[in-house]
Order: sequence, then C-alpha cells, then structure tokens
Amino acid sequence: MPRPVAVVTGASRGIGRAIALRLSSGYDIVAVARASGELDTLTREIEGRGGSCRPRVADVTDVAAVQGALGDVDADVLVNNAGVGALKPMLELTRDEWRRMVDVNFNALYDVTRIVLPRMMRRRSGHVVMIGSIAGRGAFVGGSCYAATKHAVSAFAECLMLEVRDEGVKVSVVNPGSVATHFSDRSSDESWKLAPEAVADAVASVLETPPNVLIHRLEVRTLTVPHKR
Repeated sequence: MPRPVAVVTGASRGIGRAIALRLSSGYDIVAVARASGELDTLTREIEGRGGSCRPRVADVTDVAAVQGALGDVDADVLVNNAGVGALKPMLELTRDEWRRMVDVNFNALYDVTRIVLPRMMRRRSGHVVMIGSIAGRGAFVGGSCYAATKHAVSAFAECLMLEVRDEGVKVSVVNPGSVATHFSDRSSDESWKLAPEAVADAVASVLETPPNVLIHRLEVRTLTVPHKR
C-alpha cells in the first residue's frame, strides 16, 4: 500500500529540512526549494533512512515553476514553510526586500495552496500546515514587513480553515518563537533558541491528531531567553 505524500516548501534548509526529515518516516516527501544541491543532499539523507523523497526545484514566487513542480502531486499533507526575513527599520528596507518578503511569506501561500488543495477537496481529506511565527500576533522594532506577513499568514490560515473543514480538509498554523536557523543576522548567539527539530516535532504532533480533531493554532517557544544587561 502506498504511503501518504507530504509536500514541504523551503525544504532545503532550516525548519523545512527538519520537517521533511521528521515526516519522512511516515510520508513520501516532495521537497520544494530553489537550491538543487541542498535538495539532493536532503534526498540522499532521507533515502539513507529508508524513506522516499522527490526533489522539486522551484521558486515559490514563480507560479509557473510551482505549477510545474506540484501540478501532478496528489498530496495528503502540505507544509507551507518557505519564508524570508529582512529585519530592519522600515525606512532602511529597500522596495525589493519588502516585495520579496510579501511574495515569499504570503503571496506564495495562494499559489502553492491553490495548486495542491483541489485534490484534497475532491478526496475529502488532507491537511494544510502553515509555518507562521509568534511575530504574527505581536510587533517588534525592525519587523514592519516581516511581522505584517506573519499576521497575514494567521488570518489566511483561519479563513481557509473555515472554508474547507466541512470538506474534510484540516488547516493548521504552527507559530514558532526564535529558531536557530541563522534566519537573520540580528544575533550571533543562537544557543538559547529552539532547534528546528522542535518545530518539526510540533508539526508532526499536529498531523497525528485523530480524524475528528483539529489543532488549528499551535505556538512553540523556547523556555528561557537571554536577559538583557
């Protein structure tokens, strides 16, 4: 019997890579990212563990590339993980940085989900998981665009959940705190942050709920943070 299929975007590194590895014990993985070399490395690692991984090289902001990568995939799970962040005061942000964050962190959710979701709806089963951020319900200096995109992710996820739950499709958003992925250059010390594997475990726990149970929003934080001196 074939295993269920999980699509993971931004799978070549960081949280996405950890999620792909974590889910590979129970799912055939379709790993989407721009970096072909890193996807090949991920594929070898998953296959070395006895799993299956189909690497798909695509920029999630390019709808034609996404269609080419995922148009033929019948996914049981979609993890919308791809994200970027330029964390600096608004007047220091370039227009290109602003547009890139909006395109990757938010606009791509429409294109990727719009391609994968119809098969879930026809099958009346599936689970869409968004990787958000605790920035999606707060604010901080330097987060004018990044936090705004994560607020948008939260609203998108909740509206979509209300639209598709009667069709048997689950929608969840997992909101991590700071994760040790070198996501930004704001801090050189990442020892106190969450490991990507902790976020991957949270995603797995959301997916493992019984058919009639939905964890729609989950927040994951590190227990301790550095104290300012």
